[in-house]
Amino acid sequence: MLPSLEQMIVSADAVLVDALKVITKNAQGICFVTEDKKLVGVLADGDIRRKLLAGFSLDTPIRESMKKEYVSLPVNTPNEEIQKRLSNTIHHIPLVDENNRIVDYSCKYRYRRLPIMEPLLMGNELAYVTDCINSSWISSQGSYVKKFESMFTDLFGVQEVLATCNGTTALHLALEAFGIGKEDEVIVPDFTFAASVNSIIYTGATPVIVDVTPDTWTLDPEAVIDAITPRTKAIMPVHIYGHPCDMDVLAEIAHKHDLLVITDAAEAIGSMYKGKPVAAYGDAVIFSFFGNKTITTGEGGVVVFNDPQVADKARILRDHGMSKEIKYWHDYIGFNYRMTNLQAAIGVAQMERFEQIIEQKRRIAADYIQHLSQFSQLTMPPEASWATNSYWLFTTLYSELEGISRDTLIEMLLKNGIETRPTFFPIHKMPPYTGYCQKKEFPNAEKISKQGISFPSSTNITYDQIEGIARVLSSIFWVRNMANGNKFTKPI
Repeated sequence: MLPSLEQMIVSADAVLVDALKVITKNAQGICFVTEDKKLVGVLADGDIRRKLLAGFSLDTPIRESMKKEYVSLPVNTPNEEIQKRLSNTIHHIPLVDENNRIVDYSCKYRYRRLPIMEPLLMGNELAYVTDCINSSWISSQGSYVKKFESMFTDLFGVQEVLATCNGTTALHLALEAFGIGKEDEVIVPDFTFAASVNSIIYTGATPVIVDVTPDTWTLDPEAVIDAITPRTKAIMPVHIYGHPCDMDVLAEIAHKHDLLVITDAAEAIGSMYKGKPVAAYGDAVIFSFFGNKTITTGEGGVVVFNDPQVADKARILRDHGMSKEIKYWHDYIGFNYRMTNLQAAIGVAQMERFEQIIEQKRRIAADYIQHLSQFSQLTMPPEASWATNSYWLFTTLYSELEGISRDTLIEMLLKNGIETRPTFFPIHKMPPYTGYCQKKEFPNAEKISKQGISFPSSTNITYDQIEGIARVLSSIFWVRNMANGNKFTKPI
């Protein structure tokens, strides 16, 4: 585990021996020098060694030895920019607030003290990827792709599983395999990631955007019924943030109107509906394995089909539309949507720990609920009686405290080394999709989008760290209430 920020800091009033003690303890080869909580310099073990070789003593004041020219970044710097600044010569970057007070630090092993989500690659991932490289099977041909698909078959009790290069291509492939295209309509929720809608548009079909329910944040069955027209071909339920849709109700609607159900379960691996995996519900169900997902392959996706003939067509489409009988003969205009053996190797290693990872996600949610349900400003994530939420990201609704908006709260938490993020924008609000809304009001999606805040949800986050997040929230809310003259329980 990397050292805490406190273990990286030394006072500008100290001497070189004090800096050596800090560097020895943090094992990072560097410390950050502060004065009145503000960053004034950095000092590396090499700097100290050069001073001693030049005749200085260990009692030399740090002020005379520290580097006053150094790289620091604002605490809200995007991770991509932090990554660019880290190099072979810059291993650690202090992150500062608007007053130059150090509030966090980045290094090549982590960008935030408590990141919103990071993969846990502690199993056989490296061994299996190394095996791919040693064997030269690194593209879409190789044993790990088939093994990854078969692990899904065994785990979820389904027959037809196709691995793809990412979740968006999985959705597009499913739609294309069912022949959805121009003149067709597909009903999709307003509160989802844009990939759901984009995949429909790729086919030439028209997405019809409808609202979600306030209690589950998922597709509203009544809104679905209202949106059905003679052109409607499919419904696309989205199991948002790990909570399933009410699939029996949607299946009944689909059956009555002869519609397909193509389910976006990108965020819901491990979620259950009425005691069964969500993979069991829908004509096609897709999962995503992007780097921030519960199970990851870096990039990657899977489509589960319940019709072998449709699955066969999808396999051909996935591989450039090329015939399985005649090499380089193309039966369809297809796509290159194949998963590589390298991706699948990571996925196999991840799936070996599937039960453990899902159990950890549930444990994390329980710890958050224990600590955060005390705050009246926060509404805990939904879990209907018929659902098992896999809690991809632990996401709450924040009722604004006077003077602290949702986005301000996100900034304040970041200054305490806690990376959070807002929920998705409603689809209908964004310029590319305004023409796909039959109705102009989507109150539930707008409320969830405006109030939603996701907390750090990596599978290795600890009980103590969650307790620490609660302590920071308590302090923020307590100070604001006191400033507003309100009575409020003292911070925990």
